[in-house]
Amino acid sequence: MELFAACAPGLESYLEHELRALNVAGLRTMPGGVEFHGGLPELYRANLHLRTASRVLVRLGRFYASEFWQLHKRAARLPWEQYLRPGRPIALRATCHKSKLYHSDGVAERVAKAIGERLGQPVELQPSATEEDDESSATAPAAQLIVIRLVHDVCTISLDSSGELLHRRGYRLATAKAPLRETLAAGVLLASGWTPDRPLLDPFCGSGTLPIEAALLALAIAPGYARDFAFRYWPGYDAALFDSLRAQSHAPAPVALRISGSDRDAGAIEAARANAERAGVAASVEFVQRSVSAITPPADSGWVVTNPPYGLRVSQNRDLRDLYAAFGKVLRERFRGWQVAFLCPDAALARHTGLAFSGPPLSFVHGGLTVKLWRGRVPAI
Repeated sequence: MELFAACAPGLESYLEHELRALNVAGLRTMPGGVEFHGGLPELYRANLHLRTASRVLVRLGRFYASEFWQLHKRAARLPWEQYLRPGRPIALRATCHKSKLYHSDGVAERVAKAIGERLGQPVELQPSATEEDDESSATAPAAQLIVIRLVHDVCTISLDSSGELLHRRGYRLATAKAPLRETLAAGVLLASGWTPDRPLLDPFCGSGTLPIEAALLALAIAPGYARDFAFRYWPGYDAALFDSLRAQSHAPAPVALRISGSDRDAGAIEAARANAERAGVAASVEFVQRSVSAITPPADSGWVVTNPPYGLRVSQNRDLRDLYAAFGKVLRERFRGWQVAFLCPDAALARHTGLAFSGPPLSFVHGGLTVKLWRGRVPAI
């Protein structure tokens, strides 16, 4: 099978590194994700283990279509019966770019008709969310998402094997303000250079996503262990294989961790503790209610990795400048020799910390906003 692991812009290199660790073949990195080859074991492992991917797609077909009759005829030749049971609803997401067939609704209609003909009965269509709307589950969980892309008259049809986006690990039922997606949190941790043998502190932890993802990473617990996947409802689903792979994916590594998170908001700390309990890492992460001015190093030198507030309203600018200045002052006074990595879209705000950064920031897209990861080291003296 030709497979494609999609990710948020900026995470491609970390996703490629994860796939290399899974020993998959045919890797090709491109904007928005990584192509690779494999069978059912590779498909199942990718969904279970990838921390930075948003979904894993199966490339069902690629063909030329400049007229609707070509699209219909060639889509009807694809082996839909291997992935769709008669009666299962589908959601179609079609995009057209620089193609003679430019009406996405018309493209989706022809593909739906082709699927119905192949399966021997009309298909039930459900509305499809955009990638940005997926956070609200606009597509019903029972619907199989099919992605259609027309670029320069070449049509690529893919099936989503993941179901809900992969950042939904299943543990974050309670959230604080402006929650960080789990996939981006994992990418930030990988980009920071943190290693599980060193302490890690998140002083703006919110609902605890960064510390929880750090614990899952350190304990080698697969992020998809406790959730469902779309491929489990395909006719060719191999339950014995998947159960075996899932059992192997939940064998916590015997390591002593020093991971902690703090936040001034008592509700956020309560949510973080509940989320850590559901993730199975409550014993490995400590959460404390504390303002940034009160944080202290939990141990010898380590990493501060965090996602500070960066409100978009002009009225917040003064308060935010003061917050970033206080954050930097605390680090310089109490965290000498520590590594620092934090997300912030505004270079002026980042510089208010007074910290020196090691090279230009890395860029990621989070909720439609481009944010930057600033990395540096607090001077030891």
